[in-house]
Amino acid sequence: MTFEERARELVSKMTLAEKMSQMKYNADPIERLGIPGYSWWHEALHGVQRSGSATVFPQSIGMAASFDDELLQEIGSAVGDEARAKYNEFKKFGHLEIHEGLNVYAPNINIVRDPRWGRGQETYGEDPYLTGRMGTAYVKGLQGDGKYHKIDATLKHYAVHSGPEAKRHSFDAKVSEKDLYETYLWAFKYCIDHAKPAAVMGAYNKINGEPACASPTYLKDILRNELGFEGYVVSDCGAVCYLHKHHKVTENDAESAALAVNNGCDLNCGDGYKWLKTAYALGMIDEDVITESVVKLFTARFRLGMFDDDCEYDHIPFDVIECEKHRALNRKMAQESMVLLKNNGILPLKKEIKTIAVIGPNADSLAALQGTYYGEPSVYTTLLRGIQEGSDAKVIYTSAFSVETGQPLYWNDHVYRPALVAANKADVVVLCMGLSRNLEGEAGDEYNNEWSGDKPTLELPEHQRKLIKRIVETGKPVVFVNVSGSCVNLSYEKEHCDAIIQCFYPGAEGGNALADILFGKVSPSGRLPVTFYESVEDLPDFEDYSMENRTYKFFKGTPVYEFGYGLTYSKIKEEWLDENTVKVTNTGNFDTAYSVLKFEYIPHKNLCGFKKVFLKQGESQTITFGKDE
Repeated sequence: MTFEERARELVSKMTLAEKMSQMKYNADPIERLGIPGYSWWHEALHGVQRSGSATVFPQSIGMAASFDDELLQEIGSAVGDEARAKYNEFKKFGHLEIHEGLNVYAPNINIVRDPRWGRGQETYGEDPYLTGRMGTAYVKGLQGDGKYHKIDATLKHYAVHSGPEAKRHSFDAKVSEKDLYETYLWAFKYCIDHAKPAAVMGAYNKINGEPACASPTYLKDILRNELGFEGYVVSDCGAVCYLHKHHKVTENDAESAALAVNNGCDLNCGDGYKWLKTAYALGMIDEDVITESVVKLFTARFRLGMFDDDCEYDHIPFDVIECEKHRALNRKMAQESMVLLKNNGILPLKKEIKTIAVIGPNADSLAALQGTYYGEPSVYTTLLRGIQEGSDAKVIYTSAFSVETGQPLYWNDHVYRPALVAANKADVVVLCMGLSRNLEGEAGDEYNNEWSGDKPTLELPEHQRKLIKRIVETGKPVVFVNVSGSCVNLSYEKEHCDAIIQCFYPGAEGGNALADILFGKVSPSGRLPVTFYESVEDLPDFEDYSMENRTYKFFKGTPVYEFGYGLTYSKIKEEWLDENTVKVTNTGNFDTAYSVLKFEYIPHKNLCGFKKVFLKQGESQTITFGKDE
């Protein structure tokens, strides 16, 4: 029997009430049928979250900067191994609680249309093709390619979702058909076609007047019929209740539950589906509709091997978590995720340098490594620690102030003087500045309550800008390391600093990876997955979902750094032999990884291929781009 046939047979033995009990994220046990309680809510955006220690890989936006989907698939497999290893232990308790199961809410394949959006760091950037390729790789890695799924991946948030966070529960995203299909749905279609993800999560917002989690147009007509999605749909958490509380399209909980299920939302993250019994009693929903949703859910559970004894993934041992192989993968991805934006020749730092001043609130911060939706690493290396351990030079360190508040860490500390003393005593200054997950993130998790995790401007916090200028005025060479999950205005640093490295939120091995780059153990190879603008004044209104004057494709101004920009320590020559074939040659003095990007003009510039290669000094490779490269 197929997984679906087995699911249909099992569901046929359930009462209506039992079926309804399986459509909640915290599904009830059905002991008479041998079905344990199970929680469908788990997170693994860039590592397993909230269930003990785990390997914390770079935040998704950083991994997108690698332009290395083959490496990302390996990382997806590693994350899947760790999640399955944890499940193998948790299931011994007899039932599964939140953050213990095999269904993860990842990857986030929304498009960063605007740099103010706090959750842009969770995505793979502003380009649909890059997002589709990277999302596909992560899904394939998580789910595996055997008879069973290792982990079920969930594409989120479907669809047309990228802020504002403060209004997301009631916001109506107005989009043209062109922007809908070319930008907002493109990566969903690509991932469905190429990776067959188990699940799709509906977004909080409306799309052209229809709530995403209860839309006949977007869930039935487009997702099922046009895109060919065959898995199950889960609501974003609490979204079903928001149908009447915020969207005002229903009158009460029962109507909301019925509307969502009737239009194709099979599973509820939240408590809205506890009202399905009322909805059925009032004639709002038929049992056949309930049955089909539950069959989809149990098809997924059978495909995960939950009811079998021969699933190969049941033997993944617990000691795979944070193993040496995964830490090595993590370090490699962290290296590839860092983007060298400027270098006047100061990097890599020379061995003659005797004293390095490391200054800034992100230098010795675990949070600066993690970003949002983070796991807890038991072993990690901050940027400061990586520099200390990566060189024989003396390191003078001061954090200067809190990244969120700008307040001194001690009541009598003048925030600038320790930093200026350190700079004056050093041969070179490494400034570790930027943002944190408290200044940009998801509504409810952030420090900047007024903006609910979004950013009002692209500027670094004022206290950082003042200190940067004071340090530059010392005349000492400055390497500026920006930690952020999104674009910030780096125009001053571009003009006045000797080197700039954008390292996003680089994961548990971030400090080691930064040191590897600073001291020349590896050449940087990352490229920006988003445009770095100078000001929000250059952009349309944040609530405008038109792609006009947004992203590298349509922006009419001059960016500080453009999408796809990134330097290496070597010199790479590209010779395009025809529209699909390119010869790349390393003519410089460093071995380096390098991402070849292929663009087309339709008529706007459009990424249509990329390939990561490694080139030794003097080496050439010829790359021919196929349909999906």
